[in-house]
Amino acid sequence: MNEYLGRAGSVPVGREEQAIDPGLRKFMLGVYTKMGLGLLWSAVLAYAVGTIAPVSQIVLSAPVIYIVQWGPLVLLMGSSFFMRNASPTGSGFLYWSVVTLMGLGLGVWVFLAANAVGATTLGGQTLNVTFANIAKAFLVTSAAFGGLALWGYTTKRNLSGLHSMVIMAAMGLAIISVLNFALVSFGVIQGSSMFEIGMQVVTLLVFSALVATQTNQLRESYYYLANDQRGQAVMTNFGALNLYIAFITIFQIILSFMSSRE
Repeated sequence: MNEYLGRAGSVPVGREEQAIDPGLRKFMLGVYTKMGLGLLWSAVLAYAVGTIAPVSQIVLSAPVIYIVQWGPLVLLMGSSFFMRNASPTGSGFLYWSVVTLMGLGLGVWVFLAANAVGATTLGGQTLNVTFANIAKAFLVTSAAFGGLALWGYTTKRNLSGLHSMVIMAAMGLAIISVLNFALVSFGVIQGSSMFEIGMQVVTLLVFSALVATQTNQLRESYYYLANDQRGQAVMTNFGALNLYIAFITIFQIILSFMSSRE
């Protein structure tokens, strides 16, 4: 996935001064437009899952719920092996597949709010989700995302080194989360609210950093593909995907904090 986004490690001196040129602005607008459409589609799916009883019963019950829960991770891991020379069609299919699955997964939050029922997390936290909390979490996430993206776009620094570390940290967090889920689910260990909160805080920091560094890398990488329409299309899909995942992750953590009774 990062084949196109990882080429910014040695951008020629002075290129960062061109970060406000029309071509780059058009490219970045394309990335954020695609991400915005993904968020809109996710909202539609989440609302349908959370408020239409037949849809809720299908999506929020086994085995579909497991596909929704783990499908995005499987697709992302698979893309690392099978999409090393990605095409615009392939990367676009990956983007919309992940967005659709994650949008369906967000329906859990809408279901809890619509039916005024509480929920208990794997770590034992009690959640009381309301539509007001969902709206507040979205606004807070949007404001934070905008500020981080703006800084990543306007800074004169090349954040490729930090971006690589953030990607590695995100992968590490995913592995730890999967292992923790498996161990708790099979009764090997007991869920810990302190561990869960700690993981949420670390994840929030890592994915906040991802927003800034990913935006920076899109800006820096653009010049290598300025005359390559195919490359730009692929980079738009992967850039929108990374930013979409970061946004949704931050949103869910903030919503969890706002809804917690602890």
